[in-house]
Amino acid sequence: MATDADAFARYVAKRPIDVLKIVPSHLKALLSADSGGKLLPRRHLIMGGEALSWEFADRLLEIGAPCRIVNHYGPTETTVGSLVYDVSRGDRRRGASRTVPIGRPIANTEVYLLDEHLQPVPLGVSGELYIGGVGVAAGYIGRPELTAERFIPHPFSSNPEARLYKTGDIARYVADGNVEFLGRRDHQIKLRGFRVELGEIESTLSMHRVVREALVVAREDESGDKHLVAYVVPADDSHTDLDELRRFTRERLPEYMVPAAWVSLRSLPLTRNGKVDRDRLPAPDQQHADPGRAFEAPLTDVEQAVAALWAQVLKRERVGRHDNFFELGGHSLLVTQVVSRLRSEFQVDLALRTMFEHPTVAGVALAIAQQHAERDERDALGPMLAELEEISDEEAERLLKTEARPND
Repeated sequence: MATDADAFARYVAKRPIDVLKIVPSHLKALLSADSGGKLLPRRHLIMGGEALSWEFADRLLEIGAPCRIVNHYGPTETTVGSLVYDVSRGDRRRGASRTVPIGRPIANTEVYLLDEHLQPVPLGVSGELYIGGVGVAAGYIGRPELTAERFIPHPFSSNPEARLYKTGDIARYVADGNVEFLGRRDHQIKLRGFRVELGEIESTLSMHRVVREALVVAREDESGDKHLVAYVVPADDSHTDLDELRRFTRERLPEYMVPAAWVSLRSLPLTRNGKVDRDRLPAPDQQHADPGRAFEAPLTDVEQAVAALWAQVLKRERVGRHDNFFELGGHSLLVTQVVSRLRSEFQVDLALRTMFEHPTVAGVALAIAQQHAERDERDALGPMLAELEEISDEEAERLLKTEARPND
């Protein structure tokens, strides 16, 4: 029920919780539902897994969250939590940091921001984040090369056994000594709390016979939500079936690693040095992101309402009755928003799985219409059932004998 705001709120109403640890984008999706505000914990709300924006922190404070809000940072390799920052109404240094800082190290934890020569960087200068202390793991099971690469000898410790974990994250110290997360050194990203290696997606795409080159990047929309965009160069001049590539990727990768938008290019833009110029990659437009099928307008009032809602959530100009929610860029967290709003608008008990089993406008509209029909039938039978309940057993037996017909 963690992705179903209504079910989660009902659970919390019966069993109040004190501590909730959650990814910001996940909580944002839950709060979009009417019952979203009811699932906040009583004591501590711990945000982590991705950068926390000041705007969303403000929103939590404005809705009167009854709990202390903490931003935290820490990879699995350091036993998760390593730095914490207390988000409070009187401590918002917007000019000092683009996002809410990840704070300072917890007890028995060391944090270093180092340059490429493993020397500490000064205040305000970006450096790679290294973590030491008792929480650092021993390494990766069965992977000695990766262990040696990521768990390096501690350059500032007299203990020859001490190690620092090389996170690959770029950060800087702000004026008050807190650490601000800036991004990744490599092409790994955090998407809705999941670690995503962009190279793994590119490698999967390159396995398809029609793909000569593939590049995957993470782009932010106007609201700050991050999504994956795949840029594909076909093996020849023939048309690239992006629908087929989408299905090919979904069969081999988990849902959160499937790009939300796809762009076919004749070639990738390059710098003078021959490297891919990511700044010149075109933003996916409606034509690029749409599946290759012809648009078919919604027919019924329910289909039109569902399509309008999808267009609003997916930030698209229009949505056809046979368009697939996930092929248009939808994902599991957006499903939470859509289902919650459909429940409220149509007064139906729509299950989350409906969107996964019937991911088209027509399919969802049919499920809603079926629920309305069942409810109307129950309402029509209500008086008859109430009358039958008042009939005695003897009277019912007499009626059965006198009214029965063959095959009744």
